[in-house]
Amino acid sequence: MPNISADARPQVRTLLTAAAITIALWYIPFLSVLSYPFNLFVTFIHEGGHALAALLTGNSVASLSVATDGSGLTYTTTGGIFSQIFVSSAGYLGAMAYGALLLFLIRRAVAARYVLIGTGAFILALTLVFGLSSLFTIIAGIGIAAGLVAIAVYAPARVATFFISFLAVQSVLNALLDLKTLFFYSFVPGSHSDAGNMARATGIPAIFWSVVWIALAFVILSLAMRAYSNSCERKANQQDLPFEEPLGV
Repeated sequence: MPNISADARPQVRTLLTAAAITIALWYIPFLSVLSYPFNLFVTFIHEGGHALAALLTGNSVASLSVATDGSGLTYTTTGGIFSQIFVSSAGYLGAMAYGALLLFLIRRAVAARYVLIGTGAFILALTLVFGLSSLFTIIAGIGIAAGLVAIAVYAPARVATFFISFLAVQSVLNALLDLKTLFFYSFVPGSHSDAGNMARATGIPAIFWSVVWIALAFVILSLAMRAYSNSCERKANQQDLPFEEPLGV
């Protein structure tokens, strides 16, 4: 693996394995059903990005919902042009940034159980604060949060760490796939989408915003992979990954 530090190579192999599993779940018949909970998870992250951006710009969140088909919808109050741009952009780019953050935390050897519990708490908070208007959102949100906490508490450390890699890959690849769909959907006049919202707020066509978001997504991914592949000091208590030789061997 050229240009990848020696200490990063086991983790990169783990990441590639997670990516291969993700693609298999998408395209192998009868396996795609297994990706359904992860699609819902990424939708929660996407909609949570909108909600957080709204709160950070002084707006309020009326509701957040996730549908059975994996789509999501967040209603917020609207502020000025900057606020609208920030809130609309925070969905796809928020999911990408979350995946990048997971990669960073893995590389810096943050304990997997803390990351999983923190993520579960975030999903649960979104559900209980903003998602009570939708029964499916409540069921899905509580179920996902409980699953993440259960893995954090009961799974072996190496399994929990691999699961975080898998969530990172899911967030990144789903964001890219959704942006590809958004790109083609943006050619539809009057389309209801994040890019459509941007077009209505700025007067600039939706296709422009979809291209900008795709470019920014690749910038985020590039920076994350650069940081992930660089050498870093290994902590003595860092959990071994599935393809890594244990310390002292």
